[in-house]
Amino acid sequence: MKLLFISAAFPPMRAGEADHAYHQCRYLAKKGMDVHVLTSEANQWTQDVPFAVHPIMRDWSWKDLPRLMRFITRSRPDAVLLFYIGWVYHEHPMITFAATICRSLLKGKRFVSMLAYPSGSNPGRRSQLSRAVRKLVQAWASPMDSSYEFGTLLRDSDRIIVMSHGHCAMLTDHYANIEKKSVLVPPPPLLTMTTAVDDEARAATRAKLRLSPSDFAIVYFGFIYPPKGVETVIHAFHRVSRRYPQTRLVLVGGVIAREFPGRPRFAEEMRELPKQLGIDEKVIWTGEYETDSDEASRYLYAVDACVFAHDLGVAMNNSSFAACAAHGLPVVATRGATLDEQFVEGNNVLLCPPKDADAMAAGLARIIEDEDLRRRLREGSRKLASEWFSWDHATDRIVETLTGT
Repeated sequence: MKLLFISAAFPPMRAGEADHAYHQCRYLAKKGMDVHVLTSEANQWTQDVPFAVHPIMRDWSWKDLPRLMRFITRSRPDAVLLFYIGWVYHEHPMITFAATICRSLLKGKRFVSMLAYPSGSNPGRRSQLSRAVRKLVQAWASPMDSSYEFGTLLRDSDRIIVMSHGHCAMLTDHYANIEKKSVLVPPPPLLTMTTAVDDEARAATRAKLRLSPSDFAIVYFGFIYPPKGVETVIHAFHRVSRRYPQTRLVLVGGVIAREFPGRPRFAEEMRELPKQLGIDEKVIWTGEYETDSDEASRYLYAVDACVFAHDLGVAMNNSSFAACAAHGLPVVATRGATLDEQFVEGNNVLLCPPKDADAMAAGLARIIEDEDLRRRLREGSRKLASEWFSWDHATDRIVETLTGT
């Protein structure tokens, strides 16, 4: 089966969506699909991969629409999978009409949209000419059941893959029948799992991280940007380290390739914060890691617990939580306004309020002190990962969605 995978995000772009696209295509190819990735010009991937990468899209604006249509017509795929979140397409509305365009060019072929998060386009930010073109395209596609943010993507996709129950609820405001065509596929770990999992490999990685055998290492895993709660993590660790001198904080991941105008120096501020708190010697920054490397996985096997601090709370779409669960780590995570039913307090996670360093520190202290709790959380994490965060299971579900079986 020839699959066209459309994604503006792909390595070497620094974003979770880019890593997700890479690993998803790798697993789809392993399932026997002939995968062709249509991505942005900047994403010049040079490593050998079992699929074809076509970095030809310039900016995903209306000027790129003829290029998109020519590529679809020329490639003649059996199915199309669009990986979508507004910001990686510069919040431009063009791609939100891709399902309708593909229906007109590829009669009878399935089009599936996989939404990293229910965040769409922002046509109001565009020029008057761009908004006029959008109105013309919408008129051609029919405005019935179309959405300002998502165009006709929700209406005309054969299926919508969502990554958490909450996302489906959020999309209802844009398309009332979303429940009937949605498929839940949470993201598995966006890294290459290491095969070096014995005691010797763990000891070698801990030595690389300058961890002694008696150190209790807490990991923050994922990209660093304001909503991820890194500031709360550092303040919580400051409290914990005063009570437990042998604790260490390991931060694994780089800075996301996205602008946050309110905090333009956020990464630098976070680097300075441990120095200001007097804990700099206990904080270890590993920085970025290569998408196709098992380095991050080796780090996760070498630590003792994980802290997840997103301001919106933990959800099934959080691939950083999935990665820590897949490595059998006990996790302290924030609880948002809603909670997916798969998370069970005291069984596979300890929960605390967002932006509350005291509560986060208390949860970490429980894990440090209670060996039975750590064991129970490890078992719960592994069970959750095997049921929901497996690449093989996720890819099987996506293949079934693409083939209509």
